[in-house]
Amino acid sequence: MPNNKHLLIVEDDELVQSLLAAYMQNEGFKVSIASTGKEMLACIDSETIDLVLLDLGLPDEDGLVLARQVRARSSLPIIVVTARKDQKNRLAALKIGADDYLTKPFDPEELSLRVRNILGRADDGDTSTEEALRERTEIFKFQGWVLDAGGHILTGPDGDKVSLTRAEFNLLCALAKAPNRVLSRDYLLDAVSQDADAPTDRLIDVLISRVRKKIEPNPKKPEIITTVVGCGYKFSAQIE
Repeated sequence: MPNNKHLLIVEDDELVQSLLAAYMQNEGFKVSIASTGKEMLACIDSETIDLVLLDLGLPDEDGLVLARQVRARSSLPIIVVTARKDQKNRLAALKIGADDYLTKPFDPEELSLRVRNILGRADDGDTSTEEALRERTEIFKFQGWVLDAGGHILTGPDGDKVSLTRAEFNLLCALAKAPNRVLSRDYLLDAVSQDADAPTDRLIDVLISRVRKKIEPNPKKPEIITTVVGCGYKFSAQIE
């Protein structure tokens, strides 16, 4: 595998941070550093990251919450690197969608191998189906609409680009990435929580209403984003 992959190390211990960064750079990886959850999310938004090494004990946010937020937005690989050895945290991280879990202290060579294995699987994944191709390009087509998640562009059936706020766009992407699955308000809240101050369940309902007005033929009788009473919302349009 070419050594051009970009790692984001999320670690607030400066010694561990510097040692880990130096080792991974010596292994040929490009490395960015974040000491807080806020810095981590800002880096993911502004740079092309291939894999995140995530400590759970950060000063501003629990790493499990951050992992859940990232997973609600994308399939970015995450390896949890933490001092928490208990089974409860390990299972919680894997259930959220972390790709691996490594406890401190660890052998940096083992970590490097785990990183390479995960990145190798991402590179060598089956691209023979339209679903796999769509997941890699992050382009979703439905009812004449084209949602380019990577390029942050929504194009209408008439070819015009439609303006969405970042929260509206992230909400629509979260729904489109899980077609025909009921997503709870809590799940959707994770997808947009970085984009709003003190987000609440009510925010999701407001955003759903705003997005429907922009993409539904009849917002009062939605066909693309439907409500599942008592459960949440579902992207019901067929992805082409």
